[in-house]
Parts: sequence; structure tokens; C-alpha cells
Amino acid sequence: MTRSASGMAAITPIASGMSIDDVEVPPFWPDAPAVRADILDYYLECQMFDDQIAELLATLERTGRLDNTLIVCCGDNGWPFPRAKANLYDHGTRMPLAIAWPGVIDGGRTIDDFVNFADFAPTFLEAAGLDPLPDASGKSLVDVLTSNRSGRVDPARDRIFCGRERHAWARHGNVGYPMRMVRSYDHMYIRNFEPDRWPAGDPPGYRDIDPGLTKQYMMDNRDLPEVAPLFDLAFGKRPAEELYDVRADPCQMVNLAGLPEYDEVRRRMLGELEHHLSVTGDPRLSGDFDFDAQTYYGASTWAPRPMPKVFDPRRT
Repeated sequence: MTRSASGMAAITPIASGMSIDDVEVPPFWPDAPAVRADILDYYLECQMFDDQIAELLATLERTGRLDNTLIVCCGDNGWPFPRAKANLYDHGTRMPLAIAWPGVIDGGRTIDDFVNFADFAPTFLEAAGLDPLPDASGKSLVDVLTSNRSGRVDPARDRIFCGRERHAWARHGNVGYPMRMVRSYDHMYIRNFEPDRWPAGDPPGYRDIDPGLTKQYMMDNRDLPEVAPLFDLAFGKRPAEELYDVRADPCQMVNLAGLPEYDEVRRRMLGELEHHLSVTGDPRLSGDFDFDAQTYYGASTWAPRPMPKVFDPRRT
């Protein structure tokens, strides 16, 4: 049993009014009771987080600081599920983000511009009336926030770049799984620099995926016809290039990189990615830095980790 910030005992998802039958399962996970229960437990944690944010906002208001505070609320990584966290697909990189600045920006708006966490530091500096750092990799969001517009505001924010190196001690030799990605409103292109490595971590543990009901269910049932292709998507090796039509395929299930009719799009997005890596001095492109040789300060044991206690739909 866990407790919220207010000290009240946490309740189960069913007791909170949620139903396992109402869960929407993304198409890259099996639609099984264990998976639905895992998602429902995640939803409950989100509700608890919302309650804690409400308490923090009430504290700011009670202390008279609410009108002088720029509030940024976001996630730090994707869902801790297969093919989500530690991946460059939308379920791994598309974070919830809400920003409030009472008296300065209008609320009740949804902005569709691409935003990177690197944009936060320049935003905070400008909000505080300070000059931006000359070598900052991000761009302030103040102009977007104060525009009073919804939808797409800044035409220059039409794509985003993301990358990954080593996430955890998940492969022999403690090597990472280097990836770089560019995403526009229409397509996503991913470059896997070491396609011979396992993106989810070496079998049998696949330790680059957090332990949980969904991971365990997919591992235990990988031979079932309805699970096998999804297991391969989440746990299997991947080609050097991936290309997705994010409008037609919002969950990035069908790799188009090898299709002749998408070759022009593939080459264009590859060029955009390589240009970005070049101008930002990414060592993965230049080869003058060995990411895998750097000291890792996390757990270095290969011993199995215990499964977490998660919500069981049979118990209320």
C-alpha cells in the first residue's frame, strides 16, 4: 500500500472508479487482462500525481506566490513499458507538458509546436529577465507562450531531434544502443547505429525494459500467434533505418524505410538528421568520442531484479 503526499492511503484503480474494461491498449501491446491491469495501475499513479500537483498549486496560492511563479509540469520519460521508455517512438519521447504563468500567459490553450526539454533553461532565463546563454542548445518558449494563439504558433518549430545512447546496464560489455531521430508532423526517421545489438537489452532479461506485468506477459507468451509479432517489435533487433508515416501510423508500427515509394522521404529526412548531427557536433556522427567506454555509475549486476508489486484486477 502506498501513500499520497497528503498521507492518505492510496486506493486501487477499481476502488477509484476506473474499470479494466475501459482501458485502451496501444496496438503494440497484447490486449490481455494482465496488460490492461498494468495500464490501469499506471493511470492510478497519474491520478495520484495530479492530486499532488493540486496540493502544490494550493500551497503556492496560500503563500501568495502563485501569481509570481512560472509553473512547468512535465514527465521525464515515456511509459515504463515495452517499446516505450528508452525508445525514440512517440510513447518513449512524447512527454506530457503543461505550463502556467498566471497574469502573463493565457490559459486554456493547446499548442502543437515541437518543444524539447533543452528549451526550458532559455525559457527560465528570459522569464527572469536575464540574457540567454550564447551556447544554449535550446530556444526560449516565451514568445510561443505569450502569443495568445493555439495550434501551431512558431513556424520554425516544425520538427524535433532526439537521441539515445546507454540507458542502463542491459548488455554484455555495458554497451548502449545508439539511436538518433528526427520527427516532423508527417514522418519519423530513426537511425540505429548498432543494429546488431539488442535494443531492449540482451536476452533473456531484456533489462532495458522496466520490469512490470506487460513485459512479463509478453515474455511468457511470446510464442502465441497474437503476441509473437508484438514481442518482436518490442524486444527484437531492428534495422539500421526506420521510417514511419506518423499521421497514418501514430504508434509507429509499420517501418517504411525499405519501400521504394518512400525512398525520397527517407533520403530527405536522413539528410536533415545528418545535417543536425553535424552542426551540433554529435560525436556519433564524427566518431571522435567513445560513448560505450564511459564509466557507468548505475547498478552493474546481472542478477534478476524482483518483479514490482502491481495492481491485480482480481482484487479490489
